[in-house]
Amino acid sequence: MKKTIALLTGGTTGEWVVSVKSAATISHHIDADLYDVYKIMLNDHGWFYEPADSVKIEIDRNDFSLSIEGRKIKFDGVFIAIHGSPGEDGKLQGYFDMLHIPYTTCDALTSAITMNKGYTKAIVHDIDDLYTAKSVQIFKGSHYDLGQIRQDLKLPYFVKPNSGGSSIGMSKVKRTEDLEDAVEKAFKEDPQVLIEEFVSGREFSIGVYSAKGEVTVLPTTEVIPANEFFDFEAKYTPGAAEEITPGNMNEEEYSRVHRIIKAIYKKLNCRGVVRIDYFLEHETGKFYFIEINTIPGQTATSFIPQQVAAMGISLKEFYTSLLKETIG
Repeated sequence: MKKTIALLTGGTTGEWVVSVKSAATISHHIDADLYDVYKIMLNDHGWFYEPADSVKIEIDRNDFSLSIEGRKIKFDGVFIAIHGSPGEDGKLQGYFDMLHIPYTTCDALTSAITMNKGYTKAIVHDIDDLYTAKSVQIFKGSHYDLGQIRQDLKLPYFVKPNSGGSSIGMSKVKRTEDLEDAVEKAFKEDPQVLIEEFVSGREFSIGVYSAKGEVTVLPTTEVIPANEFFDFEAKYTPGAAEEITPGNMNEEEYSRVHRIIKAIYKKLNCRGVVRIDYFLEHETGKFYFIEINTIPGQTATSFIPQQVAAMGISLKEFYTSLLKETIG
């Protein structure tokens, strides 16, 4: 028997553009012999299925079902492909938990915590051989002293929205007088902002997932951005960054990174596929944790499809193993 899957795309943040592209990749590669897939758009205007004839059919949010020509369609599971809110921050996970509908991502608690870069760093910081950049977390509407922060942290700084994604609202600050503008820019995206010391290192991004009861680390991608840092443009413009998959790590780095990545995945109680970004510091080779994405991009230029290909498996096999592990 085929399973009926809702592929949830869109969202209510600037990342909806990426989400739509991710859903296009996923729907193209899901095994049609095993799954009937309905692509559901969620945005500020509603939740709806849009078949080929373009007549939008609204989702019944009481039980997350569809009615098509008098036939009620209920879903065996949901493939969540919404980056940012409400797909990556635990809101949808909590909703589906209450309806007892399984989904492909981390649970509600892990999703909510990992959307907050500061809280995530606090949980993972005591993992062996894992380092985090010195940082200060500030809250909009609360007292904070930029003068004190300038004294406490060494230039340059990264200023980032605490729960943002795709590097939207992020700045690299090289002069102390530019800190205020960078904070204002970040606060436009999020009421919490993280100001972090810059780590000089080689940047990597690595996928990790659970299937058949095993945690598997994908081949890493080394990122050499043409821009000052790996910003939105570099992430989603082909050729704006050099991406090497698999990235160049020696045997010691390879085994250490894999051990740390699996420890992060388990400590944060992850499920499905996640992507972890990290630096290997230039002088020391130390592993510096940057952030985790619990719904990583699946666009044609995204890391996960690149890494799956480098591992020698097809996206169809990969998505089947994810769906079997999380939805059954």
